[in-house]
Amino acid sequence: MARIALVTGGMGGLGEAVCMKLAALGYQVVTTYSPGNTKSPEWLAEMEEQGYKFHAFPCDVSDYDSAQDCIARITKELGPVDVLVNNAGITRDMTFKKMDKTNWDAVIKTNLDSVFNMTKPVCDGMTERGWGRIINISSVNGQKGAFGQTNYSAAKAGMHGFTKALALEVARKGVTVNTISPGYIGTKMVMAIPQEVLDTKIIPQIPMARLGKPEEVAGLVAYLASDEAAFLTGANIAINGGQHMY
Repeated sequence: MARIALVTGGMGGLGEAVCMKLAALGYQVVTTYSPGNTKSPEWLAEMEEQGYKFHAFPCDVSDYDSAQDCIARITKELGPVDVLVNNAGITRDMTFKKMDKTNWDAVIKTNLDSVFNMTKPVCDGMTERGWGRIINISSVNGQKGAFGQTNYSAAKAGMHGFTKALALEVARKGVTVNTISPGYIGTKMVMAIPQEVLDTKIIPQIPMARLGKPEEVAGLVAYLASDEAAFLTGANIAINGGQHMY
């Protein structure tokens, strides 16, 4: 029976590439979408045309009760979650001087609280079954910081603290917990940055002199989700073209 992989925020960008990669490897892939997102049927149909039959459930990952309800529905309709990829995230960039509590809270809730909200209802089942993979998508900016991103950098750094602590708790139960910290990846969001900014400000910071590909990060997720990665836990793997080494 195919293992069930849940990718939060999988409709587009990096999450979409992760969904496609895991599906190609035989996982039954489930994703979440924001309640009220009317484009979800359109996306599912588009993916099915490409040969991917995904399942999608509404979920406000920043809300604990919504996450509980979502996982309960997935478990009832499809089965227990074996692989959880905490990918959903937002940005609300501005200098700390201009940042208000609303924009701080929005990013912390969506990018960090969501990791607790989505992991809590699946972790016990993983440990009871003796197998599970929790993969948290952080960012290079959680490692080195970024101008105008105190909220985002704090949330992404917090994800790895969560990873290390939980990894210690579940290591003997066959469950691994790891973080991936991508650099600048050629998603629609990044490609929307003016070309001049990419060419003069961003790419010169990257020793490989290019943006990463979503498929490259998806391949790393696939490895961490595999049986071969059973001895790797509590790690933060940087995939940033050499932009930040530590």
